[in-house]
Parts: sequence; C-alpha cells; structure tokens
Amino acid sequence: MKDITKYQGIFPAFYACYDKDGNISLEGVKKLTEYFIKVGVKGVYVGGSSGECIYQDKEERKQLLETVVKTAAGRLTIIAHVACNNTRDSEELARHAESLGVDAIASIPPIYFKLPDYAIAEYWNDMSKAAPNTDFIIYNIPQLAGVSLGIPLLKEMLKNPMVVGVKNSSMPVQDIQMFKDEGTMGGRPFVVFNGPDEQLCSGLAMGADGGIGGTYAVMPELYLKIYDCIQKGDIKTAREVQNDADRIIYALCACKCNLYASMKEIMKRRVGIDLGGVRKPLYNITDADTDQLNVCEKMINEAVSKWS
Repeated sequence: MKDITKYQGIFPAFYACYDKDGNISLEGVKKLTEYFIKVGVKGVYVGGSSGECIYQDKEERKQLLETVVKTAAGRLTIIAHVACNNTRDSEELARHAESLGVDAIASIPPIYFKLPDYAIAEYWNDMSKAAPNTDFIIYNIPQLAGVSLGIPLLKEMLKNPMVVGVKNSSMPVQDIQMFKDEGTMGGRPFVVFNGPDEQLCSGLAMGADGGIGGTYAVMPELYLKIYDCIQKGDIKTAREVQNDADRIIYALCACKCNLYASMKEIMKRRVGIDLGGVRKPLYNITDADTDQLNVCEKMINEAVSKWS
C-alpha cells in the first residue's frame, strides 16, 4: 500500500530562475529552495507552468531539477513535471528525474495536436515506464492543454500501479470529487491536488489532499493558513483568508506584464530573492507596472500581517 501522506499539504510551483543574461541561475534556484523549506511548505512542484517549462530546453530543466534536489536534501517532497511535446524527450526527463530520487513525476497531456484518449494514455504510460520506480501524477489543465481528463481516460491510467494522483487545474471543484472517488475505488491510495489558487479553500473542502499553485510562493503564509483552517474544520476563517488571497491574485493579474514577472518582482521585494525576469515571448515588467506592483505588495503584507 502506497504512502500518500507526503503529498498532503501545500506545494508551491517552482519559478524559473534566471540570471541577468537570461540563463538559468543556480544561485536563484538554491535560494528559492531554501526559502520554501524555511516557510514550512510540504513540497515543491518543479518544471511546470510557473517554471516556464515550454520555453526551456531539456538540459536547462535537468540542471534546475538537479539543483533543487541537491539543495532540498530530503527536506521537501519533490514532484518533477517532465512533459515535453514529444514522447522521446519526455522519457529522457523522466529517467533523469528518477535517477535523482524525486518523489513523483508529473505530466500534462500532449499539446497542439488533439489526440484521442488511447494516444494520451500511451504517452503518459511511456513516460512512466521510463521511470518505473517513481510515482506518476496526471496534470489536468484543460484551459491551457486543450484536453480535459475524463473518467474513461483516468480509468485507463489507473491500470498503471504507479499512477498515484491528479493535479487538477480545471475550474469545476466537482472534478476533484469525481477523480478522488474513482482513484480511491477499492481502497487504493490516491491523491488529488487542487490546482486553481483562487479555489484552494473549496477544493480542500471538496476532498483535495493539498494544493499546487503558482501564487503560493509570494504569499505562502495565506495558503498555509487556509490549509490549516480546513484541517481544523474552520471553514469560515479559511474562506475569509481565501477571499483576501483572491483579491491579491486579481491585483497581480492587473499588471501589464506577465503574471510570473510580477510575482518574481514581489519575491525580490518581500524576501530579497532575485529570480530574474521571464523568458520571451512572456512579457517582462515595464515602468507602467510600478504603481500596480506597489498596490500588490501592500495588499500581501497587510493580509499576511492580518492572518499571522
């Protein structure tokens, strides 16, 4: 029987870390890893959307993951997103992740071409076979991947004993309940992560075991508070904290620059970690963003102080 307790809790999505020339900053990776350990999150999700994975080559992704694993030294649960838009490269990253001893690998479905369920299942299973001793987590993000995880595809994937969960970033919280029901049928251990940061409270209330989110890094205190409140049955406080977090997310999204660019700027201001900018075609901070970023920083500091 698999132990899934290591997947229960708050998992910030790890940001891409660049130096002034736009190359991977290993120093930034180390500092961000240590920061996550210090604030007390359960683990990290490395190489996903927040990590700008589709704009990085394989060697960059390997280098970043190696540094996270070495720096964490067993102090964090590490989930490595290894998907590329072809099976061969995805298998290579899966093998590499397993060689480092990560806790799990994860993958979105193939993007661009719309593939049938049996082709998506083969893509995921090929990846899993390349890392046969490592847990596999399905990443459902239909609004970006263009493919939704349905129960028939999940049933097929559950034939693979290494499939231990779903990171669910679809907006209906009902999906969490459906995936959890199907995954735990017959007493099988199965984890479901809430993906949309705006609904962590409702996702946990619906049965999610934890959350993986892109805005967790800039205000981990709020998401840890939401998780703690739900565990204690304090839905009222969890909802109030969630509302504050959501207002901050809306403010961050009001910047002209890409969301990850604004969040990296907030990280530099709040905790003194410089993670660089974002890689084109993502849009970096402009002077027009200064006033809005000041608003965001103030909102975060006030909310953290309020709920500490």
